[in-house]
Amino acid sequence: MTGLENTNVGSTPRVEYPTRRQLPQAPLLAAARGHEPAHRPVWFMRQAGRSLPEYREIRANIGMLESCFDPELVCEITLQPVRRHRVDAAILFSDIVVPLKAAGIDLDIVAGTGPVIADPVRTAADVAKLPVLEHDEVGAVARAVGLLTRELGDVPLIGFAGAPFTLASYLVEGGPSRNHERTKALMHAEPRTWHALLGRLADITIAFLQAQLHAGVDAIQLFDSWAGALSLADYREFVLPHSERVFAEVESAGVPRIHFGVGTGELLGAMGEAGADVVGVDWRVPLDVAATRVGAGKALQGNLDPAILFAGPDVVQAEVRRIVAEGDRARAAGATGHIFNLGHGVLPDTDPDVLTAVVDLVHSL
Repeated sequence: MTGLENTNVGSTPRVEYPTRRQLPQAPLLAAARGHEPAHRPVWFMRQAGRSLPEYREIRANIGMLESCFDPELVCEITLQPVRRHRVDAAILFSDIVVPLKAAGIDLDIVAGTGPVIADPVRTAADVAKLPVLEHDEVGAVARAVGLLTRELGDVPLIGFAGAPFTLASYLVEGGPSRNHERTKALMHAEPRTWHALLGRLADITIAFLQAQLHAGVDAIQLFDSWAGALSLADYREFVLPHSERVFAEVESAGVPRIHFGVGTGELLGAMGEAGADVVGVDWRVPLDVAATRVGAGKALQGNLDPAILFAGPDVVQAEVRRIVAEGDRARAAGATGHIFNLGHGVLPDTDPDVLTAVVDLVHSL
């Protein structure tokens, strides 16, 4: 006996979701569903904060995790980029480790480092001790969603969670890692323990997304931030089944599902099989090439290099136009739609006026 036999991994009951607000004219939802939007939708990952002076002011002397559990503060921060940039969607201000913290895992987000885990998870016994996330433990997040859906009008709200692999990489390494050596060692040396770990984390991810969906988010995005560290073979064997389960468990909510990772050009085909309606593409792969890798029947999201925003207006405009043209070619190659975004998150020193100009240009095209 390893202590893992009775974890009930994979036994998440089917959930009935309440009727949600209808936003038939929202361009982001139309593009994600393969319909023709009134204009090409645009939003930015990490748009809620980071580069905005009003964000830095409101977050002064308030820790990241503390901020994420304050519904009024979450609401205000989420709304800031919508007011300033006129983006086509808000994304909930939160962090991928919030459900881990809410469930009782001892961690902190250290400025300049990222999530740091007090007691890394590296054995079967460690996995067996992982807690289950109850919906009421993220009640503050659900209340923030309720506040936002009342404030946003016809602007969709995107909820999100970290994918099981990316959460596992933090838990196993104890924090951010360049090479993910402990993670890959566990994956290959103890595959049974690995799959039990990802099963537990899939349960947490599903519960977190379900709480947001019950509260009224209009779309969800699953961030597999570090999946690009894997080979295609490892991704298929050790990661894909768990991401598939996450998407399957929230399918009945009827909202668009987005899947995104960094450096995942070689994984795009497999990621397209996980069950999302939209696959995010970072800046390393042209959108029309990505369309052939993902396969027909999915919308694409992306993929302006965040660093280009520092190159001056002429360069930014040229790159935006190039990506819009690639998005058109991607649709001709079988993609059902294109949502303009960055290939990763907004960098902290980005000029907010440049982001606003990008939104205006995309809408004009």
